[in-house]
Amino acid sequence: MKIMLVNPPNCGRSIPEERYGIDSIRQIFRGEPLALEVLASNLDNHDVRILDLKAEPEGLHAALEDFRPELVGFTAVTCEANTVLKLAGELKESCGAQIVVGGIHASSDPAFFNHPAIDYIVIGLGKASFAELAAAIESGTPTGAIPGVAATRPGGALAFTPRNYGPLDLVEHAPPRYDLVAAHRTSYTLSSIGSQLGLVVSAFGCPYSCSFCCISSQTGGRYLTHSIEAVIRDIQLLGDIPVIRLVDANTFGNIGHARLLAEAIVAAGIRKNFIADVRSDTVVRHPALMRQWKEAGLRSVVIGFEEIADSDLTFFNKENKVAINDEAITILHELGITIVGDFIVSPDYDDARFDALEEYVIRHAIELPILTVLTPLPGTPLYTELQERITIRDLDYYTLTNAVIPTRLGEKRFYEQYARLLKQFHAKAKL
Repeated sequence: MKIMLVNPPNCGRSIPEERYGIDSIRQIFRGEPLALEVLASNLDNHDVRILDLKAEPEGLHAALEDFRPELVGFTAVTCEANTVLKLAGELKESCGAQIVVGGIHASSDPAFFNHPAIDYIVIGLGKASFAELAAAIESGTPTGAIPGVAATRPGGALAFTPRNYGPLDLVEHAPPRYDLVAAHRTSYTLSSIGSQLGLVVSAFGCPYSCSFCCISSQTGGRYLTHSIEAVIRDIQLLGDIPVIRLVDANTFGNIGHARLLAEAIVAAGIRKNFIADVRSDTVVRHPALMRQWKEAGLRSVVIGFEEIADSDLTFFNKENKVAINDEAITILHELGITIVGDFIVSPDYDDARFDALEEYVIRHAIELPILTVLTPLPGTPLYTELQERITIRDLDYYTLTNAVIPTRLGEKRFYEQYARLLKQFHAKAKL
């Protein structure tokens, strides 16, 4: 069967740009579509192509002329959901393909895609379940018994069997199809250092349950690690690409696995720079692990500091303290590991809280602060908590850079302060 996997274009909208002419906030994402490369790897019996509309925004028409798919699979984060519905409708009309959607938004809020333009929704990890669905469609056998897959019922409630995600869903023998995006490889770069970037996954899910995070929907709340051998294989498949981004939500969620992976990287003679996600309490509890990873090539860590007050961390169910964040920063600086620090800017911020965040980042010399606006994503506990305050329901604005609940400051002032900090931090950023 001819299968096309589609990465939607950059399509989120920007309130500060549209209303106030502040064009320095909108973010453009150009990373390779690893989720689709992973899906494609388990479709050996099909003719598969990946269409990356982030790298090739005008490529849909030409792709359809060259390749008439029978099955199309979309991935989507929340701010891409509306665009995926639009593209799905166009594809269904132009080539009659059956349409499947998966990814984070489909997993967190599957009812959104219960729409005439969509035939099936894949909830959670799709490497195994999408292949099972494709096989059933091709053979004409019933699809209703495939766990984790829902046939759409526009106007009715979705009915599906939840999937009990486990090691078999990782299908480890099949490596990502990096070759399917080879034409765009040079465009997958890390702009802050001007270097090519390759993506590798070593784990799925997260053992924590922060209220703003939608990662748990990926694995039904479980934390699954790839075998050491599979991770090393995937790193080596990327050839001479110098920087590897481990795209796990929490690379060091299993300490024993993390130790073995660092040992294996060294033993294999791999000499690359790694970027990984880590919690600050992991750094504090396991400084020797950080030292081991530094020797294996860890260049930067991404840490979700989120806020600079314990009360706010408690509200997010972060299970962490500001003092732990401070200690982790000291340890990482002593090791020479640079910090990409994620902070959440609440619409409740006033001028004093913007100033306090600015002072904290400068005082702790965080090399690359990333500021996102608190956004209650559908399907998360935060959405349930704040849904009565939400005034903007259009998912195009759920880019994590727009306030979808009212701001304490005047809206223009809020975005001016936000843009000011972004500009200041990024001017001094180093990675």
